[in-house]
Amino acid sequence: MATQRIVSTTINGTEKSLLCEPRQTLLEVLRDNLNMTGTKEGCSNGNCGACTVLLNGDPVTSCLVLAVECEGTEIETIEGIATKDGLTPVQNAFLENAALQCGICTPGFIMSTKALLKQNPNPTEEEIRFYLAGNLCRCTGYDKIVGAVQDAAQRQCGAGCTSDA
Repeated sequence: MATQRIVSTTINGTEKSLLCEPRQTLLEVLRDNLNMTGTKEGCSNGNCGACTVLLNGDPVTSCLVLAVECEGTEIETIEGIATKDGLTPVQNAFLENAALQCGICTPGFIMSTKALLKQNPNPTEEEIRFYLAGNLCRCTGYDKIVGAVQDAAQRQCGAGCTSDA
């Protein structure tokens, strides 16, 4: 058994000290050590995006990131998205546009969408499809997901967005 390491990080705004083995992925530590099961395990090789979390604001597949690499970083998971006031515009858009079914891919899509809309508040359909290409869904088809992202962009951007972009 490898020697365990203490990793200090911030998860969903709370400072944490994680005790983990050097071989453990961030996904394993989130799910198994911290019981944060909102981040889903899909393929375990970085191809499906189900385990996407934000690491210092950027989307990463947590199955490919070692937990020990997260020293001093800020991690945001699906559990940290909603506020005490309720769901975010992105979450509401996914619900209201029926952009989810089984739920395995949904947390990863929501995390990637959050990162996309922070970077580009009013993306085109092509930009949405390109940005979300690392997230796979076997249930819904992508049209509803793209529609949900467009709806979320409108909700967040409001009257400041133009409909032709």
